[in-house]
Amino acid sequence: MKTLLLVRHGKSAWDEPGLDDHERPLAARGLRDAPEMGRRLAERGLQPDVILSSTAVRARTTAELMANALGFRADRVITDERLYAASADEVLLVIGELDGDFSCAMVVGHNPETASLAHRLSDEIHEMPTCAVAEFTFDVDAWYELEDAAPVSVRVDTPRS
Repeated sequence: MKTLLLVRHGKSAWDEPGLDDHERPLAARGLRDAPEMGRRLAERGLQPDVILSSTAVRARTTAELMANALGFRADRVITDERLYAASADEVLLVIGELDGDFSCAMVVGHNPETASLAHRLSDEIHEMPTCAVAEFTFDVDAWYELEDAAPVSVRVDTPRS
């Protein structure tokens, strides 16, 4: 069994119009929501074996705040430039490369690819608001098998739910 936690980064700040998109930080709401979503996962007993994040500041910060709330050392968050400005297919390829020994993986990225991939994995999901967590459980042995597998269970949690 494999559990995939797809996370859209928290609400980002738009205070500096000239700032490069990659460098945009989280807004106050994002800084509040990310640890809350991590706490919710921890309360349910979910503990990722690995946390992958886009290299963008807002995604990295979301991943680190959630990691801290989960008791996962933030310095163990792995950033991957392929998760920034990626397609759903590219995100799935990154996931497919994960070590088969990992049973639970969290991937923190951006829209539209996060919502697109979530919808592709389950047509129950149509949108991913900021800091939403889509949880999928698959009856597979390897991460690359997710592409052709239907999830056994699907759950979505948002900061507002």
